[in-house]
Amino acid sequence: MFDQSPYTCRVEWGRRGAREAAERGDIIIIVDVLSFSSTVVSALHYDAVIYPYPPNLDGKEYAKNINAEFILGRSEAAKAGKPTLSPVSFNEKHRNKKFVLTSLNGAFCTWIASKVPALLIGSLLNAASVAEVCNQLRLQKNASITVIPCGELWSDGKEEEDTLRPAIEDYLGAGAILSYLEGEKSPEAEVCIGAFQQAKPKLTQFIWDCGSGRELREKGFEADVGHCSLLNAYQTVPILKDNHFVRYIQ
Repeated sequence: MFDQSPYTCRVEWGRRGAREAAERGDIIIIVDVLSFSSTVVSALHYDAVIYPYPPNLDGKEYAKNINAEFILGRSEAAKAGKPTLSPVSFNEKHRNKKFVLTSLNGAFCTWIASKVPALLIGSLLNAASVAEVCNQLRLQKNASITVIPCGELWSDGKEEEDTLRPAIEDYLGAGAILSYLEGEKSPEAEVCIGAFQQAKPKLTQFIWDCGSGRELREKGFEADVGHCSLLNAYQTVPILKDNHFVRYIQ
């Protein structure tokens, strides 16, 4: 049986990893660098209120029921001048406003793992800060920590194939966070840290040129890629409370 249970700090991929970590009762850090995690961190930096919601359910109806704005797709929202899954679309105008944000990866993993001692959002933008908070929570709650790089989904996968597309930006984001975490690391976590440390001198370049980065740039969202590759730009740490993210206040 695949298991990292002897170790305090672990790393597991995607929805399956989120479910198993939740079943263990771990503290969970969701990492979806391009772009759910970076967007949530950026939105809360400006004190917006974000409700994560899985895309297979009716997010528009949910937004209506809680008196929030449903976040549209990047292109559609950009034309309307509204905030989107693009992290750079949030600013001071969105302070205290409620938004429902869906995504195939980060929001879905959040939904799956919502019933845990603590669920936080991590990215390159807040790697050191989210790790610092988790170091405190681990002692308070006597729980292990699992970092979940969400990855992407293949859009044209065949029935017999896996749908998860491992994403290096999420792996590097997870490695950055793990490098600041205290406690014994699993071999999987140590290797993830090693990948980040090796990539750190070229981190911005790697995020810019990786498959997911190129995919966004080709759609005209170069600013998103540059923003999401910034290491420790924010101290904002989103934590899930009552179905929405709030800033963790120490």
